[in-house]
Parts: sequence; structure tokens; C-alpha cells
Amino acid sequence: MKFEGIYTPAVTPFTANGEIDREAFATVLESLVDAGVHGVVVGGSTGEYYAQTADERLALAVLAKDVIKTRTALIIGTGATRTEDSVAYAKHAREIGADAILVSSPPYALPTERENAIHALSIDRAANLPIMLYNYPGRSGVMMGETFLSRVGRSKNFQAIKESSGDINRVHLLARDFPHIEMSCGMDDQALEFFAWGSKSWVCGGSNFLPREHIALYEACVLEKNFDKGRAIMMALLPLMAVLEGGGKFVQCIKFGCEIAGLKVGEVRPPLRPMNGEEKRSLQTVVTTLKRTIAHITSGSNS
Repeated sequence: MKFEGIYTPAVTPFTANGEIDREAFATVLESLVDAGVHGVVVGGSTGEYYAQTADERLALAVLAKDVIKTRTALIIGTGATRTEDSVAYAKHAREIGADAILVSSPPYALPTERENAIHALSIDRAANLPIMLYNYPGRSGVMMGETFLSRVGRSKNFQAIKESSGDINRVHLLARDFPHIEMSCGMDDQALEFFAWGSKSWVCGGSNFLPREHIALYEACVLEKNFDKGRAIMMALLPLMAVLEGGGKFVQCIKFGCEIAGLKVGEVRPPLRPMNGEEKRSLQTVVTTLKRTIAHITSGSNS
């Protein structure tokens, strides 16, 4: 599998009483397919997997496959503290016909690089599917370092890594020393830099409600190789990145963004709490401005 394009970690809609809204979830997935995203991630942190039971996660994966079918790639997140649980999610992903799995470091456990590699390789053996690694030390507490990457890189299934450390030197390391593992942008405000260093994909929460604007940056940088246009689009997107990352309410912002776009996804599950009115108004203003600006850029009106 080639990891190229925009991959959306789909939100999980909830009803007013906190239950998963299956119909709304299907609507979210249809909106992403219609917009032309290149893949959907189910069971990621943007989808609030950590606030769901195992049965809920498995049911969402099945529903996603039923809705998407083969119209775009389906990647299933296997994140869990216990290796046994991650293995179970990986096996299920294979059984339902997912295209790939997302493998992260187990949170809170703080494994060594060797231990983390054994964890990842155990998941690999269970699924035998293409794998996108997910390096996010801010959430897991550990870095997928060079020892880890060298060990797992011996398996052909480890094909990509979503790099979310925020350290630009990691981009240089991956591009230089691990070119056989495709580098995917996992730090939204560094998307332009990732593309400049050869990345061909971006896993971006904001594409839940602004898929075409995120696709526009990918197309400008990767397909058209027009970095002047890419810089202009990225400049328009940066205020959104500041709102998403600046207030500690990333998932809440993504969900309200979906509401702005007409997708009824409900609020977040505890322990998270909803945004307040001022935060919502700020995001609404940012979204309105960037949509207008990017539409102007992509129409060629600024040339």
C-alpha cells in the first residue's frame, strides 16, 4: 500500500445521552469519501478511542468498512496499553478487510525501544497488514527512536510513520536514514516542511470538516510541486492550527468544526469537556476566513 494523500482520523459522533450515533458516523464517512480524502483512520485519538469500550471500537470498525467498502482506504487504530488488546484489534482489522493498521506506542507503560519494537512486531505478526506507525511521545511518553525503527524496519509491513513529535529534526532523520518507511505528517503546523522533505501524506484531524482545503495543500506541494502556492495555502491554514493546538481542546475543536460544516457529531465523552461560547466563536471566524482565502488561492484569482 502506498500511503499518499490526505488521511482523516474520523471523529466518533455521540448522541445527547452519550451513545455512539451510528447513523451520524456513516454520514461523516460519506462526507469524507465524497470530498476525496485518500483514506480514513478509525480508532485514532481524534476518534476518542480511549473513551470507548472494546466492543464499541470493534463495532465502529465494522460499520466503517460497511460504509466505505473499497471507495477509499480504511486504516484501523490498534492503540492500547496492553499488547494483547492491540493484537486483538489488529486481528479484527484483518478479518473485516481493512487496508492497513495504525500502530502506536502503548501509553503509560514507558517501554524501552526494544520492548516497544517487540510490541509492534507482535501486532504485525497478528495482522500481516500494511502498518503506519504513530510516533507521538507527547501522549505515549516514549519516542520511536532509531533502535526501534531499525528493528521494526526489517518487516516489509512497516511502510509508513505518522510523525507527531513536533521535532523538525525527526523529519530530517526519517528522510535521511529511514527512506524505506514513508514519512507522514502528523504535526499540522509543520505540513509544509514535511512535504518539502518528501512526505506524500498527511494525517490531519482538521480534514474532518475542511477536507478540500487540506487536499489543496497536498495537491499543491506533492502533485503540482508548487511550493509558492503551498506556502499561500499553509499561511491561510496556520490560524486554524493555532486554535486547534493552542487551547488544549483539539478534539472539541474538531467536533465543533464538524458542526459548522453541517455534520451532527455531538459533544466529546468524559473526561473531556465541551468548548465554551467564546472558543466556538473564535473557531467559526477562523474557518470562515480560511475557506474564503483558500478558495481564492485555488481558483487562480491571486495569480
